[in-house]
Amino acid sequence: MSISIASPPHDWNRKGLPGWTYSNKHLFKMEMKKVFSTHWQLVCHSSDLSEPGAYVTFDIGNERAIVVRGKDHVVRAFHNLCRHRGSRVVGDSSGVCKNVLTCPFHGWSYNLDGTLLGASRASTLPKLDPVKWGLKPVETEIWQGFVFIRFKKGKQGSVKSLMQRFDEELAPYELDRLISIGGDFVFAEAEANWKSMRDVDNEGYHVATAHPSLQDLYGKNYVDEPFINGTSRSLGQFNESPSKQWSVRRYRNFVSQLDHLPEPQNASWLYVAMFPNTVLGLYPDSVIFYQDIPIGPKQTIQRGAVYRYPNETRLMRAARYLSGRIDGLTAGEDLQLTKWTDEAPLSSGFDRILLSDLEYGVATFHNHLRTILPIVNEETEPDPQAIK
Repeated sequence: MSISIASPPHDWNRKGLPGWTYSNKHLFKMEMKKVFSTHWQLVCHSSDLSEPGAYVTFDIGNERAIVVRGKDHVVRAFHNLCRHRGSRVVGDSSGVCKNVLTCPFHGWSYNLDGTLLGASRASTLPKLDPVKWGLKPVETEIWQGFVFIRFKKGKQGSVKSLMQRFDEELAPYELDRLISIGGDFVFAEAEANWKSMRDVDNEGYHVATAHPSLQDLYGKNYVDEPFINGTSRSLGQFNESPSKQWSVRRYRNFVSQLDHLPEPQNASWLYVAMFPNTVLGLYPDSVIFYQDIPIGPKQTIQRGAVYRYPNETRLMRAARYLSGRIDGLTAGEDLQLTKWTDEAPLSSGFDRILLSDLEYGVATFHNHLRTILPIVNEETEPDPQAIK
């Protein structure tokens, strides 16, 4: 199956966001409040929570959450805030608490369903209702095995409704059956604005010049589609010409022997992005996700994970190793490009970027931001009082 590509309208805005939007600390605070706290964030896959008590924590801006599987096997999300003094109940990024979550500050403890189990030296406190004084819940949605949370309700619809247009294409990947391979959720750190990272990732125009491995893998057989109602799609179908690079040549050979996916998925890399910061990468050998987590106006963490298919064979595992190698090279190249382009708006010689038709994905991403934050339409940096 293929999805029709939306062509740019004749009068579309070819100019990117003004330079000041990539460094302004007041705009950064507004973005955290009006974009990231009100839009869905992908925390993990349900296979990362393989047993009761397994948890993954997630921080963004001033918000922090813990996602945990209960004794009843239900996955729930809570604010990672003890109801006593607000300490983190869990400090690690992931792990297993067999029976109870215990705050390391004063020892208040909570059941895996979030209810208060007990407070240390309870006689010194008023009587505490276990539900009222339990961990505060965070809105949660599980879509095809992936666990999403949202700290505040906004205009964004459910994950299911946002991703519905891809249902038929994604069905063969059986995403709900994926298996976690474990490891750290943090991929990389960059001294750059989060939008600079998204600008690089939201177009494939630069692949031919900047990514030798990807050019060797699918070359001109790559197409980006615009953001439509908060989601976008990109597809790279493998080259039929001989590969120049050893890793790409071996990878294509391994993948050609796999038969669990139909055409064109069996010989392509598919990317599905969700505004503002999340991307799923669907490969014949594995599925990945990555997302950009803003830490400051000029600091961003790229977070993500890799998942294998059930009943993975040695051939598929070898292919997964090589796709990870290709991805690692690409990520390093993109980080350098991000750094250089993120420096540019600070220069006195910088004019707003001019977008080609091949960068329509960047334009539609910027349009989503313009709708949510009209202040970014201002050509020159506004007074701080105007950015609230």
